[in-house]
Amino acid sequence: MSSPRYKKLWMGLGLLILLSPLGLILPEKFKARAAWGEWGTKELKSMLGYVPEKLEQSEGIWKAIFPDYGMAGMKKPWQTKLAYVLSGIIGVSAIVAICFGLGKWLSVTENRSDDHAS
Repeated sequence: MSSPRYKKLWMGLGLLILLSPLGLILPEKFKARAAWGEWGTKELKSMLGYVPEKLEQSEGIWKAIFPDYGMAGMKKPWQTKLAYVLSGIIGVSAIVAICFGLGKWLSVTENRSDDHAS
């Protein structure tokens, strides 16, 4: 895990984590309604004039653990920003843990004992 290739991977992931608050800052700064691609059916209806039928039917199937990246009791603006960052940290941690777990579970260990004929 300490090879230069992995070091670059971790640095890249860290950079992406640090940049994640831009999802809150930029839409707010430019008076956008929501972060790009995170629209619900109401936003799509106002932007496009319609909602694709299958999307409308599938709305409500998935219930988010942290709806709108929020956490219970965090209503002030600085708290919602903190909740957004915490949601990202929790999400990234969960994905990294799952990937490590799957990697360990799926990896094949080789028995390196060489048979020497004497």
